[in-house]
Parts: sequence; C-alpha cells; structure tokens
Amino acid sequence: MKKLKSVVLRPFSFALLALAGVLTMGTIGYHHFGEGWNASFYRSLVAISLSGFDTAPDTNTERIFTICMILLGVAIFLYVAGAIAEGIARGLLTGAWQERRKRLTIEAMRNHFIICGYGRVGRRAAHEFRESGEPYVVVDFHEDALEAARKNGDILIEGSGTEDVTLAAAGIERARGLVASADSDVDNLYITLSARATHPELLIVARASDDDAAKKLRMAGADRIVQPYSTAGREMARLVLRPQVAAYLEMANTEGVGAIQFEEIVVTPGCRHVGKTIAELRVRDMTGAKIIAVRKADGSFDSTPSPTLPLEEGDIIIGVGNAVELRALEELFAPDGQERG
Repeated sequence: MKKLKSVVLRPFSFALLALAGVLTMGTIGYHHFGEGWNASFYRSLVAISLSGFDTAPDTNTERIFTICMILLGVAIFLYVAGAIAEGIARGLLTGAWQERRKRLTIEAMRNHFIICGYGRVGRRAAHEFRESGEPYVVVDFHEDALEAARKNGDILIEGSGTEDVTLAAAGIERARGLVASADSDVDNLYITLSARATHPELLIVARASDDDAAKKLRMAGADRIVQPYSTAGREMARLVLRPQVAAYLEMANTEGVGAIQFEEIVVTPGCRHVGKTIAELRVRDMTGAKIIAVRKADGSFDSTPSPTLPLEEGDIIIGVGNAVELRALEELFAPDGQERG
C-alpha cells in the first residue's frame, strides 16, 4: 500500500517543486522589470495559471518573459494531467480505492473464515464456503494463487499467513475459523501458532503431509488435521472394498437441492423445545431430516442417539437430509419467535 501511494504521489511532488521554481523565477524576473515584490509574485501567479493579465506588459522583453512563463505553466498542467491519466490507466488510483473498499469490507466481517494458502486444498475450501454462503478471506502471496483468487472474486489479502500483521488484516480477532492449507508443513505450523496465540477460541483446521507433521500441528493448537495423501489412499481403498457404500457417499456429496447433506445445529437457550426428547419432537415426521448424532454440552458424543434422549441447551445436533429438510430442522430448533409457520 505504501508503494502504491508513492507511485501515485511522486509525479505530483515533482509538479509542486516545478511550480515553486517557476513562481520563484517569475517573481524575480518581474521584480527585475521594475515591479514590487508583491506585484511580481501576483504577475507570476497570473501568468502560469493562464487566467490572463489585467494590463499587457510594457516592453518586448517583458512580453517575451511572460510568454515563457505561460508556456511553463502549460507544461506543468500538461505534466499533471498526464500523470493522472497514467495513474488511471495503470489502475493505481482505482486500485487504491479498491484496496480501501476491501479493507472496510473485512473490518465489517464477523464470524468469517480465513483461508491461508490458496492451492488445491485452499481453493476447494473456498468453493465450499462460497456454495454455502459463508464469508471468508483468502491469504496468499504466490502469483498464480492471487490470480485465481481474483478470478473467483474472493476477498484477498496479499501476504503470508505466518505473519501476525497479515492475519490481523484478515480480521482474525473476529473470525470464526481458519484453514491452514499452505503447501508447506512448516508454514502451516507457524500459521497455527500465530492464529492460536491471537485468538485462543478460534477453530483451526490444518493441512499436514504426514503423521509427524500432524502431531506437531496438534501440539501447536490445531483442532482438526487433514492429511490429503492419507485421505486419498483411504478413499481409493474404500472404492474397491465397499463400492456400494462409496456410491452412497458419492450421492450424498453431490451438489444440488435434493442432495443429501450434513448440518450441525445448536440447541439455543431460546428454543422452546429444550428438554424434549427426539421421539417427543417427531423430528423425522416434522422435518424429513434425521438426527444421526448429538454432541452434549459437556463434550461427550452420542453417535447413535436414542429416541428417548432429551435435547438440552448447548447440545449440538448432527442432522442429515436434503437442503429443504435441514432448513426445516434448523427452524425446529430456532429460538422461540423465529420459527416459520
């Protein structure tokens, strides 16, 4: 940003210096022709501003000097106009405006996500956020990643996620979660350490290339670890060993209104169904979705919840269904007064 301002303002600095020099020369010149200092300065200012004289110069020498002053004034104005045109052509002035607008957009963000590293993993994460309508900010400095982020219309911070100032610019103190998806395990480790130190409650998901890197990332404070190579191997084995299960999960991951999706829903204090059991709520009949797991407020996980399980304040429900069914499930557990009829 500082470099941008320097490129934009340098021509105007030269123009101001030239203007001061021409005014000084004109004042001395007109004083030499017999004018007082104030009158000389006035005549110089009038000449280079191209506004015209009250009275014509008396001698040919003074007229020639005045013509030179006028030409110098024209040259200064042409130089400034050219600098402005060049700045607009390069996108410098508009770029500065876009930079300011981006900064204001990020400052207004709350509970957003930060993607540090816009490679294949980071771009897929951005795609998921984009599809779900979640706000996010991309952090990267590689030229190909920057070009891809701009092409996708992502909000972009140019820099490294290993630097605290870059994370601060991405609004980490107000963020909900961070994806450390750089190609380097070392970078992801530093990103995780910096993010955890700045925001202790932040949800951090980090990419690791092997088990050793995953262990270090957990120690650094990552909540979840993703190992793309291990995941790919498990996926290939599952496709061979359990093809029908794989076919079902592939259908579940298919995008579209009717696709099977998973969602997590918090039982809020304002929900009038707090304390009721799954059977009492008739969740399947009312919404079409199914509750496949419940994480209790104390952190314990019930992966096969009984119909007689009461749902308490702070519980997190894992539901499965299509988009319409999950929306109905969310409304069922919305705070009282926010449910739709």
